[in-house]
Amino acid sequence: MEQIRVFHDVARALTTSLELEEILGTIMEKMAQFFGPERWSMLLVDDQNQHLYYVIAVGEDAQSLKGLHIKLGEGVAGWVASTGNPLIVPDVTLDLHWSTFLRNNPDLNIQSIACVPIRSGNKTLGVIQLLNSKLDLLSEYSISFLRILCDYAAIAIQNSRSMTLIQELTITDDCTGLFNARHLYTLLEEQVALDTEFSLIFVDLDHFKLVNDTHGHLIGSRLLAEVGGLLRRALGPLNAAFRYGGDEFVALLPGMGKAAATALTMAVFEDLRSSRFLEGAGLSLRLTGSFGLATFPSDGNSVPLILRAADTMMYEAKVKRDSVVVSGRGIIKERAGLAAVVREARIK
Repeated sequence: MEQIRVFHDVARALTTSLELEEILGTIMEKMAQFFGPERWSMLLVDDQNQHLYYVIAVGEDAQSLKGLHIKLGEGVAGWVASTGNPLIVPDVTLDLHWSTFLRNNPDLNIQSIACVPIRSGNKTLGVIQLLNSKLDLLSEYSISFLRILCDYAAIAIQNSRSMTLIQELTITDDCTGLFNARHLYTLLEEQVALDTEFSLIFVDLDHFKLVNDTHGHLIGSRLLAEVGGLLRRALGPLNAAFRYGGDEFVALLPGMGKAAATALTMAVFEDLRSSRFLEGAGLSLRLTGSFGLATFPSDGNSVPLILRAADTMMYEAKVKRDSVVVSGRGIIKERAGLAAVVREARIK
């Protein structure tokens, strides 16, 4: 009956919350109540960096474990994660391998180990580790109970990742991988609510239609994707880039005033016109853009007003093209006659 109540509590957490940390905390709390370990933890696999990292740690030295990474294959948790096999050692002094490990790591003070992988299909998502539990009293049924709780953890992790993916898809432009216009409005509302200075850049690619007309829409889409990558790199991780529609892009610069935003805009402007695009497709296309910059709240103290200010500056830049126009400062830079360089696109 105690195990049934545990399953009920965990199942209820799975169905009433989308917060991964909350659900995993419930699972680990129930597990600790049942097995009574001195120390227990949950680690998740970082596939990209091939290591484990702690998401929950309770007991001695728990604070020191936060932020600690363990390479796959190393230690108890790393071995379980890399092999996908559980490790149950009721008394480490009676196991040749782990008694040697214990002698080499006396500071760990381990008497017993229970480490079980969290798996979904053939993939290990993480491990649950219980140290110094009363494992000598555990029956095979209790070990099965431990594995079932790991299955619940796997469901929670997969649900969280699926939800994250869905959220990313709803705010991402398919062609460029940048954020979409819908997400721009959301972030602008948040920025305006903070009532702190930020800047907004509107970019329109000059003569982009010529690329579609000359090379086709597939090449045009690939070019947009490469421009999106350039903007993401040039703006850096603290700023956000969006595809606003067609060949128009927007950059949101949180906390950045007019002077700093102007300097960054000029850097992106030069980066765009000095780059060559679609070289992997046998082309070397040169491209320029018309840039408009406005700053909140001096150029507009609401979402519609700041959008209109930056958009208006961009349309002023489009009069001459290959230009940067900053609200309140006029044309900062123009390169008359060079906007047509896209016509010189050639096959290598």
